[in-house]
Amino acid sequence: MADILDGKALADRIKQRVKKEVVSLQKNGIDVGLGLLLVGDNPASVQYFNTTLGACRRVGITAHEFRLPDTVSLNELLNGIHAINHDERIHGLLMLMPLPARINARRVINTLVPEKDIDGLGSISVGRLSADESTIQIIRQEGTNTPSRHALTPAVWSFLPCTPFGVIRLLEHYKVPIRGRHAVIIGKSLAVGKPLAMMFLAKEATVTICHRETRDLGSMTRQADILCSATGKAGLIRGDMVKRGAVVVDVGINMLQDGTMTGDVDFGSVIKKASLITPVPGGVGPVTVAMLLENTVRSAKRSDMPPPSTMHK
Repeated sequence: MADILDGKALADRIKQRVKKEVVSLQKNGIDVGLGLLLVGDNPASVQYFNTTLGACRRVGITAHEFRLPDTVSLNELLNGIHAINHDERIHGLLMLMPLPARINARRVINTLVPEKDIDGLGSISVGRLSADESTIQIIRQEGTNTPSRHALTPAVWSFLPCTPFGVIRLLEHYKVPIRGRHAVIIGKSLAVGKPLAMMFLAKEATVTICHRETRDLGSMTRQADILCSATGKAGLIRGDMVKRGAVVVDVGINMLQDGTMTGDVDFGSVIKKASLITPVPGGVGPVTVAMLLENTVRSAKRSDMPPPSTMHK
């Protein structure tokens, strides 16, 4: 029977540290601000929006809400992003996905300046992760992820996608060995699957990525020491697809008709085979929100930097 990877415990720890940093910045006249942009009323997005609002209140971050109808035009949306880019009150922006299908989401995301791309989904942020330029954040020790005041290179100040980075932090928190292990990831999205694979590679794991065209998925998943699923397909991973003793991370979010949430993993059967497993809710989700807050504070800290002329005196 598997033990639980409790994301709430780690998230609370991160948020306590964020709250202290917010207070410290406020003493220096900096009010930490996070923008939340929601288009339409997708149920999972609305829940994430409201959860993040509540988390901001608890740590003292000022939330700036931008709620737009799903009829919004691309021009209106881009104008809003340009305004946020120049708004000194807002240190980071979370864009809730998905956007309406008629809108080019990549164009919208890439309009946001990298220093406010706290979810790390813009092309510059993704490129820096792919090129191993921002992976210093992956190999640092917990609690020391914020670069020193002398580390002003753009790559160091880039942001890593919150959900996959949260997966790595959760595994580290529970002292799950990663180096040399076989990590199997189901899903190849730019939000989770691809960056998570790069992060596992930075931690020197052997990585396999599976997707909808993968043949005999079970033969792949049974090889995994660490199995991560991020497909949004309820019940995809069953107990007979998991190697005994594997660590199972469920990143999937599925809203059921009764209003409850479930993941990709058939929890009841997989918990009997795995050594560690994340619940849904209460696993990766809380850590994702905490990472978002942590990235927002990191962005705000740039406002607290001394002038360059005083850095080396």
